[in-house]
Amino acid sequence: MSTQALPRSPRSDLPFYVAFGLLGALYVGLIVAMLVADFAYTSVGAVGRALESPQIRAAVWLSLLSSSAAAILSVWVAVPLGYLLSRTRFVGRGVVDLLLDVPILLPPLVVGLSLLILFQTPPGAWFQRTVMPVTYAVAGVVLAQFAVSGAFAVRTMRVTFDQIDPRAEDIALTLGCSRAQAFWRVMLPAARRGALTAFTLAWARALGEFGPILIFCGATRMRTEVLSTSVFLELSVGNLEAALAVSLLMIVVAVLVLVTTRAFGLRGTGLI
Repeated sequence: MSTQALPRSPRSDLPFYVAFGLLGALYVGLIVAMLVADFAYTSVGAVGRALESPQIRAAVWLSLLSSSAAAILSVWVAVPLGYLLSRTRFVGRGVVDLLLDVPILLPPLVVGLSLLILFQTPPGAWFQRTVMPVTYAVAGVVLAQFAVSGAFAVRTMRVTFDQIDPRAEDIALTLGCSRAQAFWRVMLPAARRGALTAFTLAWARALGEFGPILIFCGATRMRTEVLSTSVFLELSVGNLEAALAVSLLMIVVAVLVLVTTRAFGLRGTGLI
């Protein structure tokens, strides 16, 4: 006499989703609680008073200029590096890929200390004497931001090129284009959204950089002070209202960056 397995009664998936939702809600709730606390503690008037300070205004302008310069440099190296890592196999490729993660994984203070030591070596000292001063200078602010933000831009561009079908480039090559012509006419236009994402991520990362700048450039008022170091300086003198006002300004900028990138449909890179 054969026996057949009785069909299992369907079970509701609700408990599963509720459990996962509650776990996720803990972290999301923490983020919301922090933002609500920040906005509840201060006011628009406090932000306005903070922006009336010449020191804060100088920090705002330096942050905007240095972050833009760092983002441009990041995309400038991210496009060729991302393309090479995505499309070619060369000796040492794995080492290069590993090294690109170092600025992301290292503690920010270590990045700043490494830059400081680098420019104390004979080649670094020669560069500062002959070309330009970097340590405790505006150029150092851009370099410290670029040292970290460049890695994020390269990762973005590599993912971008990975997602582009190589057949279009191959067709361009068969039609007589050189590798450079195929890149400029086919690959780069196809990667324009990824390049914009790389620039935006690098800019946002540079804007929020603190540790490397503090160690490598200091936090001198009206000289090397940026928004992130402004928060530190205001807290160090007990001016919590001004520190929070600057923090809210950075939060607003970060939200605008996310809204802009998602409005352009740039979530396909895997980083947004």
